[in-house]
Amino acid sequence: MAERSTAAVDVADNSGDEPLAAKADEATTDGTAEAQETTGTKPQDTDGERISSEATLPTPDLHSGHKLARRYRLEECVTRLDGFSSWRAVDEKLRRAVGVHLLPADHPRARSVLAAARSAALLGDPRFVQVLDAVEEGDLVYVVHEWLPDATELTSLLASGPMDAHDAYQLVSQVSQAMAAAHREGLAHLRLTPGAVLRSSTGQYRIRGLAVNAALRGIASDGPQRADTEAIGALLYAALTQRWPYETDAYGLSGLPKGVGLIAPDQVRAGVHRGLSELAMRALVNDGATASRQEQPCTTPDELAKAVAAMPRIRPPEPTFTAPPEYQRTTYQQGTYGRPPAGPGVATQPVIAVPPAPLQSRTGKVLKWAVSALLIAALGLGSWQLAETLLDRSNGSGTDDSTQTTPKNNDNKPPAPLKPLRLSDATEFMPSGSGIKQQDAPNAIDGKSDTAWITPRYEGYPNFGNLAPRRDGSGIVVDLGSVQDVTGLKIVMYRSGQKAEVLAADENGSALSSLSDFPKRLTKLATRGSNLDEEFTEPVRTRYILIHVTELPSDGTGGYRGGISEISVLG
Repeated sequence: MAERSTAAVDVADNSGDEPLAAKADEATTDGTAEAQETTGTKPQDTDGERISSEATLPTPDLHSGHKLARRYRLEECVTRLDGFSSWRAVDEKLRRAVGVHLLPADHPRARSVLAAARSAALLGDPRFVQVLDAVEEGDLVYVVHEWLPDATELTSLLASGPMDAHDAYQLVSQVSQAMAAAHREGLAHLRLTPGAVLRSSTGQYRIRGLAVNAALRGIASDGPQRADTEAIGALLYAALTQRWPYETDAYGLSGLPKGVGLIAPDQVRAGVHRGLSELAMRALVNDGATASRQEQPCTTPDELAKAVAAMPRIRPPEPTFTAPPEYQRTTYQQGTYGRPPAGPGVATQPVIAVPPAPLQSRTGKVLKWAVSALLIAALGLGSWQLAETLLDRSNGSGTDDSTQTTPKNNDNKPPAPLKPLRLSDATEFMPSGSGIKQQDAPNAIDGKSDTAWITPRYEGYPNFGNLAPRRDGSGIVVDLGSVQDVTGLKIVMYRSGQKAEVLAADENGSALSSLSDFPKRLTKLATRGSNLDEEFTEPVRTRYILIHVTELPSDGTGGYRGGISEISVLG
């Protein structure tokens, strides 16, 4: 295993996006974070990884408020180190937060950073934080990437304690599958630390800094797959034990005792899942360590992902129910309110409260008289009305029914039932210009229950895989042939659990290609069952109706799929 040069120390940095305040956690009393980088005790130090030894270079002298390409406004510097700086910025064109890595154009690693960023941008895998731009502009080179304000670093998650078995299983499963996909495209990370792994609010893990973080620091490796595999093993080890699997402390985690070597996670902390403990050891096997039960070590992310898939699925823990506190009677209910406390030496006898007889108080008597008066008044009024009715019958016994009012103009006629309107055509809603199953759109109006417009299967996210072309969802646009009065809808969904709404175009609408072309909201955006039925209090005049689907239900195997079986428009 090749040793690293000590000239390019950078562990205090945190992948370019972590706040600077988090860096202090990585320094320890028996060795700073720099010591980790030079002693070869981190996963990135294995298999011949090398760090370039250029002299320390000055970072670009920029400040908050500076704009790049008249678009990216720098807000806060989160890292400044070894000739480059990382910023939180704002994309003023798209009005969103982004991250930016900056370095001088004459920096020795400028060309490799641009190449790494452009290669990572081509991957397009939503499990990675996406590279949005890579530019050389004048005397600067900068890389723009996504900023995820609602995501939490693994460093912060582990600060509160070790993960349960289900969360740790999800971590190693998602990260190993993502890195296996990256290596199939020839991309390595080489800086896969707790600061490079984020968990979103939906529980999905995303990896930032693919290829770019290593290029910024000049990190290389003779065995990139082995280095990334061991890094994933270290993340799993930390998730199970809240300890870093090396002798030095790092990322706010305590290291292992010196001189004892690599200890299995289930020997470090009681209650660790045995299968996950063995999996971490198989990924961390190095420098003479052996995996438990003589299992073969995992040397690539793909082997690790297959080992995770071969394990029995670990289910989430059952939700805990906290029993409500036992009801406590107040001192007033116990009969001691207003009594002086017992003197010293006098035993206090429990007082048993005897409830008063019902309605014996002054308030009870008033209530009783009021109820009696109301009953007498009701009886008198009823008797008077009965007598008046009997007199009317006796006086009018010889009359016919000609004085009775008859309904005029069919006032009591029930409203006519709603009828289905003829549907001229059905097309797929394609706000990005690209469709998914355009040829199947007419299946949603053919009147057949065994045909439908069905989406492909999407991985990872219910919003069509979080893919950029599907950012505004999809759906079916129904053409009535002409402007008509629409009074209701009957829609059969292909599967329940889809998030959908119904919109309508203006009377003169045409060339419909975006959500803004459907300004009339016929239903709310909500998660639907197997049917979407709606009747309107007032008819809506339109020719085009959009059944808009924004999220798909899970298919039970980690993917998402939906669709529309049949559409009926009523008028």
